Amino acid sequence: MGKRILVIDDEKNMRHMLTALLTESGFSVDAAADGEEALQKIEEASYNFVFCDIRMPNMDGMAFLKAAADKLENMNVIMMSAYGSIDTAVEAMKLGAYDYISKPFKTDEILLTLRKADERERLKSENTVLKEQIREMAERSGFGNMIAKSKEMKAVFKLAEKVAQYDTTVLITGDSGTGKELVARGLHFGGNRSKKPFIPVNCGGIPEALLESELFGYMKGAFTGATKNHMGLFEAASGGTIFLDEVGDLPFTLQVKLLRVLQDNEVRPVGGTQSRMIDVRVITATSKNLENEVADGHFREDLFYRLNVLPIRLPSLVEHAEDIPLLCDHFIAQFNVKLGKTVTGVSPAAMSLLLKHRWPGNVRELENMIERAMVMAEEDVLIPENFPLKMACEENNAAPKMEELFNDFSLKTGKEILENHLIRRALAETGGNRTRASQLLEISHPSLLSKLKAYNID
Repeated sequence: MGKRILVIDDEKNMRHMLTALLTESGFSVDAAADGEEALQKIEEASYNFVFCDIRMPNMDGMAFLKAAADKLENMNVIMMSAYGSIDTAVEAMKLGAYDYISKPFKTDEILLTLRKADERERLKSENTVLKEQIREMAERSGFGNMIAKSKEMKAVFKLAEKVAQYDTTVLITGDSGTGKELVARGLHFGGNRSKKPFIPVNCGGIPEALLESELFGYMKGAFTGATKNHMGLFEAASGGTIFLDEVGDLPFTLQVKLLRVLQDNEVRPVGGTQSRMIDVRVITATSKNLENEVADGHFREDLFYRLNVLPIRLPSLVEHAEDIPLLCDHFIAQFNVKLGKTVTGVSPAAMSLLLKHRWPGNVRELENMIERAMVMAEEDVLIPENFPLKMACEENNAAPKMEELFNDFSLKTGKEILENHLIRRALAETGGNRTRASQLLEISHPSLLSKLKAYNID
């Protein structure tokens, strides 16, 4: 196993027996006759495991544990004694020992104890690595549950962290699937309203006839079926945050009422005669260009300015494509748990597909595509075949544009562009198998390797 063990025992035969057994098992073994000699040993070298007798002259095992406490933090100490008791074992554990075995013992007991200690060390090491990964992930995520390392998203996170501390109305814009609700949740849970309700509402998902009563509530008898008073979502969010997603789809008649709510901090239920004061932070989001909607007469200009106090724009995924590998790792970790898989990552050829895709559905599309690929995957690495065939055809088999070939009169440049394109097609076709790709290209394998390096193709 290549690990080091220190045996401490005043009996020469015991030291000899343990040294022979452990050396035969692949360990590097040193020995000491008492605690004082052992102190010198651990000053000179570091050990993975220490076998220490309790009763010894000069310095016994308990005294050794106390004297060497600061040196034994990263060592597994296993105490040994022919005169042991439960109280002795407990005392040794309190002083930092990992385990305790009674003499005489069988060789299997020694090896089993070592295996247990080794497994403990492995788990400790894995736990340390996981904690470090979590810490790094937290640093990279930057805001809420969003994962990113690109400068574009870090700028969004920095702005959102500042905005979260205030109750100002926020308008989040961006294409569908960019994570607008995640930002809204981050604003809520990162601010002083985090212990109060966060209520999301999709303004485009509720029929117009019901939307007003859902938002503002209604009184008994206000309409057919209104058999009792009903609290609206604005009141339900009291003290917290209401998130109006796709606010650009809000009917024009309701835009007037929303403006009044924002200006007066009060709502009037449908069928009611009196308004009710509310204490709610309003965060809105839309994938529409509200300035264009205002110009076209589809959205009130005064409401737009009231909502657009602090705008946050989320870039589309192609604008921060460098986050795709990080997002892939994040989604793979999630779906490994959900699907019971053990996928470790994405192959270079498949990652090339992902980086070239235009992502009309943005991060949500990437998440769905990773889940689909993991369901289809038969290996622990996602390959191009696990992703939609249409994607592979569109991204890898598209012919080079004519202007790329004929932007000057150089035959050499045109030849290089064609070679680069055909090599990428061949690699995509073979799933990154260079031997098969060289056969398709009808060139030698060494020649393909040379061209891969020349064209910087991974």
